[in-house]
Parts: sequence; structure tokens; C-alpha cells
Amino acid sequence: MTEPTPAHYIEQHRSELLDLLATLVRFDTTNPPGTNYDAITQHLVAEMQRAGLTAERLPIPRAALETALPQDQWDFPRFNVVGRREVAGATKTIHFNAHYDVVPVSGRWRHGDPFSGTVDDEAIYGRGTADMKGSIASLLMALRALQETGVEPAVNIEVSFTADEETDSVLGADWLVHHAKIAPDYVVVMEGGEGRHVCCGHNGVTWLRVVVHGKAAHGSQPEHGINALEKMSALVLALEGHKHDLATRTFTTPNGTVMRPTLNVGGVFGAGPGGKINTVPAEAHFTIDRRVLATETVDAAEAELRAVLDRTAASIPDCRITIEKISENHACFNPPDNPFFKAMAESVTKVRGETAEFSVSTGFNDMHFFSHHFQVPTLGYGPGGDQIHAVDEHARVRDLMDSAGIYADLLVKFAG
Repeated sequence: MTEPTPAHYIEQHRSELLDLLATLVRFDTTNPPGTNYDAITQHLVAEMQRAGLTAERLPIPRAALETALPQDQWDFPRFNVVGRREVAGATKTIHFNAHYDVVPVSGRWRHGDPFSGTVDDEAIYGRGTADMKGSIASLLMALRALQETGVEPAVNIEVSFTADEETDSVLGADWLVHHAKIAPDYVVVMEGGEGRHVCCGHNGVTWLRVVVHGKAAHGSQPEHGINALEKMSALVLALEGHKHDLATRTFTTPNGTVMRPTLNVGGVFGAGPGGKINTVPAEAHFTIDRRVLATETVDAAEAELRAVLDRTAASIPDCRITIEKISENHACFNPPDNPFFKAMAESVTKVRGETAEFSVSTGFNDMHFFSHHFQVPTLGYGPGGDQIHAVDEHARVRDLMDSAGIYADLLVKFAG
């Protein structure tokens, strides 16, 4: 009788994979504020131990919470989870990472409860199914398949499940790479690439808030004031020139996609305090989302944007502004010429039956923390899904199964 392979085990245990994911989805880990982190991380430790890894929770110290979080979140503890499996004779280590927090929910969901984990029409529904508890379930199934079939991986395995990616990762992946005892030679962050696309980099972003200062006056005598809304409108319109300049800069990805930096104005905007219909507005504000190409740096992009804003405001009479930094995330790019990338592409092609290609994500994820800190080959791949961050988020069952098979295949054949 032929011994079962990890691939056969995964195919025969479809219901186990879906149960794994449904259980994870039912932990409402909405961030902010960061609910049920304690419960889900205890569960994740148990699941990794079942799959043959040693695992532990790494609690974030209270002082770090109070430094990084607003006060109304200090009583929501943060944990990161790390697991490891040492393989006799293996000299290299592959690290897998995923985040377990999810964005808040809204709207009316197809199956009522957005944390139901309901399977319907070959998809599983619920907040986090696609972003990115589906990746966690697929990896756990791959690790379980190796354990249950007795197939030895070719490399040591490290796994981290981290907090707070949906805010800024300061207490998640960022904290992990600086404080946890991990030593990866290769990293798979389990999002950013899906289907036939293996992600070898992603854009960065700098977020700014621009406050325009005017002068209040009675609405019947606007000549005595400085209308902050009018000045803000002139400033925003003048930024069109910078948008056109950015559009002339290009980066061509390994699969031939031409990417350009973008500028999105006014995701959040509004008036200052004291607004009234018969008052000249004394303050107005808006946000800027500047996407940073993998070939740029956030520092240079921010400095350029600040200079453009200052110069443009100076050209508008009585336009006085204050620029505030909200947040940033760094871009990264790993040329896919390392054997690790070839091995992942071969696993994707083998399991999915379609030729893999290397892509760069327009969004950002936690790849850059590992890539920059450890200076090791880092890629992104997971099952992905549809309606991410939206009503009726879901992941396709076939993609979950395939991702589990791809992870298992990579671990068995790639020795580093």
C-alpha cells in the first residue's frame, strides 16, 4: 500500500481545513481596539503544538502598549506567537508569517454574523477569511499534513502569528523582528501574492495631514476673514501638477507590469472647531496618501511632498499650513533570482497547474520588516480572497487547499 503524501492528506481533509479557518474567524479579533488576542493566541499555540512545533506566546510589555497605543486600548493586551520545528541535518530555516487581527465590520452580511465562518458555494465567509486567517489555516493544515504523514521537511521551520498589522504593526511584526529569538534564512509572508502570482515586493506609503489656517469672521463680512476652505481648495487643485509629475516615474515589475507612484488627496477632510454657516472658516484639513514605489524610499517621498506643499502654499496669498505626519510603511523589493523564489514558483506551478509569475503589490504588508531587518530573501504568497475589508469577505476553498499544498511542497523539496 502506498504511503500517504502531504498532498493526499490535504485533499482528504478538506473539512479539517475549513474547521480550522471557521474556528479562527469566530475569534473576533477586531483592531482597533484589539479584542480576543489572548484567546486566539492561546489557540494558535495549541494548533502549532498539535502540528509538531514547539510554540510560545510573547506578551508585549505594558510599557510598550502605553507608548504605542491610545489610552483607550491599554487594557487590550497584545501577544505575538512563535513556533519552531528543528529538522535533523537541516542547515537553513524558512520563516512563515501571518497576522491574526482583522478590520472592523459594517453593513449587512450575506450570512448574518460576520464572524460565522459559514461555507457556501465553495467559499467560506467571514471577517478575516481572506485577510488573513485563511493563510493561517492553510499553513496549519500543511504542517499537520507533514506531521500526520511522517514526511520530513528539508528545512527548519519557524512560524510567527503577529498582532496589529491592520493598524501599523508596531507591536506586531515590527516588535517581533527586534525582540523575538528568530533567525530566518528565508521568509514567506502569507499575503501579497495569490493565484499564480508570487509577490517579490510591495509599495510603501507615507500618510500626512495638512491643516490650513485661516481667520474667522462674520459671514456677512467675509472680507474681514481668511477662508481656510478656499485656501485648502486652491492648494488641493494646485497639487494636480505634482500628480502629473509622479505619473512620469515608472518601475517595471518582473512580470512586466508598469507601476507609478500615486497621490490620493482627501481620504479624510473637514473643518476645524467653531464652524457655522454664517462664519468664515478659520481652519480646514485634509489627508494625503502617497504611495511609494519599491524603487523609492519613504523618507525621500515625504521630504519631496513636504517641499511641494510648502512651495505651493507660499504661492497662494494668505495660505498658511501645518503638515503633520500620520504614519508610514516602507516599500521593499527582492529581485526573484534567488533559488528560494524559483522553488516557490515551481511549487505554485505544480499545485495550481498554471505557470507562476512574480509580481509586486500596490498595497503594503509586513514583508518589509523581515526583508529590511534580516536582509534575507522574502516573498509573499497566500490564498487571498474577495471582498477584503468589505461586506461578505470570503476565501475560495480551492485556493485555501492549494495554498496548503504549496506550503507543504516547498517545505519538503527546498533545503536552502
